[in-house]
Amino acid sequence: MGVRQGALEGMVTMAGYWAGRSVFITGHTGFKGSWLSLWLNKVGAKVHGYALDPNTDPSLFRIAQVGSSLASDTRADLADFERLALSIARAQPEVIFHLAAQPLVRESYRNPLETFATNIMGTANLLEASRGVESIRAIVVVTTDKVYGNDKSENPHREGDALGGRDPYSASKAAAELVVSSYRASFFATHNSPRIATARAGNVIGGGDWAVDRLVPDCLRAFAERKPVRLRYPTAIRPWQHVLEPLSGYMCLAEHLANSEGSRYADAWNFGPDLVDDASVGDVAQAMADMWGMNASVELCSSEVNPHETATLSLDSSRAQKLLGWRPRWPLTRALKETVAWQRHWIEGNDMRSISESQIESYLTGQPDE
Repeated sequence: MGVRQGALEGMVTMAGYWAGRSVFITGHTGFKGSWLSLWLNKVGAKVHGYALDPNTDPSLFRIAQVGSSLASDTRADLADFERLALSIARAQPEVIFHLAAQPLVRESYRNPLETFATNIMGTANLLEASRGVESIRAIVVVTTDKVYGNDKSENPHREGDALGGRDPYSASKAAAELVVSSYRASFFATHNSPRIATARAGNVIGGGDWAVDRLVPDCLRAFAERKPVRLRYPTAIRPWQHVLEPLSGYMCLAEHLANSEGSRYADAWNFGPDLVDDASVGDVAQAMADMWGMNASVELCSSEVNPHETATLSLDSSRAQKLLGWRPRWPLTRALKETVAWQRHWIEGNDMRSISESQIESYLTGQPDE
């Protein structure tokens, strides 16, 4: 299965726009942030990072040598407002991508106060630190598909649906959306102000994710150790997508925000897979086991003792497809294949910077499956 028909139509010319531009990324040492840093460097941007040290060992940031190509690399907490403001002022970015967060549902149950502090006040600090920095044209704040209230209808969520969040992680991200909306109306409403938008993506997968309590990393760890992967919610349905899909959406959105009519795009946007690629946890795990081979197996375990998680999440990304010209390129099968291939390259001791960049190139050029 290759690239979808028409998937390359209407996409922005990323290399032409980003070459030589200063970009500030919070959370650049994380999974998404590392991939975004590699991509922006590849298209010629000057990337400035602000984050804590990688929170997993191994980490994509270290393995792919992301730090070697950064214009600056600041290790600090979002709570350190003075350091954050100084870093932004020194970088003089045209675009800011705010990815730094506590990103895990189960961790939010263990540490709710840290989750609220990071995801809500961290966002407020970032926006406050950006006020008065004249170089900034666009700010993309990354939230999640879990910001939506669960109306139990199982219909794909659209950007205008009510916000909610039963678990601390989801609630903190929904609150971050309100923080952005407030700052946009209160402080960034003039013609010369930076344009701010939020991006809500699905469940991202890809090489280099070693987080705990995420399905794909849990599967890959178990398969490598020749152990069965145990599933908490095998029937839960999620909008799975390769990490490069939402990143392309964030970059596309930033370009639109920064243009002369950018105020039209200062809003919330969904970046999810085509609805045919929504799949259950059990189906994804079994597909990965089949791709991995070598007796990889899947086991079910009772969900009665596990914290609450929404049974079905689905995103309607038609607005981004229509107004931004964005659309997903890789179907789920391709996303899983690239993820498994990346992991095998790492186990074999290959150059993971080169492997990661080659996957970005394959995504950009529409290289089909072999």
